[in-house]
Amino acid sequence: MHETDLSRWTHSHVFDHGNPAGARNTRRVVIVTAVMMVVEILAGWTYGSMALLADGWHMSTHASALGMTAVAYALARRHAQDARFSFGAWKIETLGGFASSVVLGLVALYMAAESTWRLFQPHVIRYDQALVVAAIGLVVNLVCAFLLKDGREVDGHHESGASHHHDLNLRAAYVHVVADAMTSVLAIAALTGGKLFNWRWLDPAMGIVGSVIVGAWAYSLIRDTGRVLLDREMDLPLVQEIRRAIECDGETRVTDLHLLRVGPQRFACVLSVVTAGSKDADEYRLALQEHAELVHVTVEITRREGHAAAP
Repeated sequence: MHETDLSRWTHSHVFDHGNPAGARNTRRVVIVTAVMMVVEILAGWTYGSMALLADGWHMSTHASALGMTAVAYALARRHAQDARFSFGAWKIETLGGFASSVVLGLVALYMAAESTWRLFQPHVIRYDQALVVAAIGLVVNLVCAFLLKDGREVDGHHESGASHHHDLNLRAAYVHVVADAMTSVLAIAALTGGKLFNWRWLDPAMGIVGSVIVGAWAYSLIRDTGRVLLDREMDLPLVQEIRRAIECDGETRVTDLHLLRVGPQRFACVLSVVTAGSKDADEYRLALQEHAELVHVTVEITRREGHAAAP
């Protein structure tokens, strides 16, 4: 048997080409965060400041999480052409975002516990030193946030109405640095109040407020990344739009439909139809061509000769 050229019927399963700007800026942020972490820890040891040490080790958790983001980008790029991944390696990035959001949640719990303890056991705070470090930390985090924001995708909406998920891996990194910037702002406010009015309780109180906000961000990230990893896509408006497009001829009914996310704005669709008509799979795919986000459509057809489609 002569070998047949099958290129017409085959295609690549790489549905996402990564986010080079996001990956590049994430690596820069990891370096800046790690340098700031080392500076704070060394300064804490040198000046005997527990506030500096605590902030330095707190920053180390963010550096670790940002490192996971960078590793996820590298692994997704490395395995982009690996045929063992049915729909490409894009979800490695989402997995990195999920892991990073879990770390963010642990940071929130630590902030809440430490702040609550200090509320009842106040520590001596060297306000001048702490204010300088908090100000430097704020500047560093704002620079990092600017770098990551520059690499984020702009939210939009598909014509089909399907919800848009931008780069969740980059979003997790962005939230980490914004959380750090927010805690720096709260710390500056608390330290200023403590220095001017001797409100020692304000520092741990602001810590508790910050932990609640960071915890809410972490929950949002865990929810969004978990939804992608678990393929919870069947409540999207796109599902009903697919059904309407396929069943519009009046003689076809969709009996089974599966939607899987294979990229930030890309979906694979597997559906089974029962029909009394004569349409083939290509005609059903043609009915879905207005949905550009459907990049892999598989159609299984069952004929009901001589019978109208079930109502």
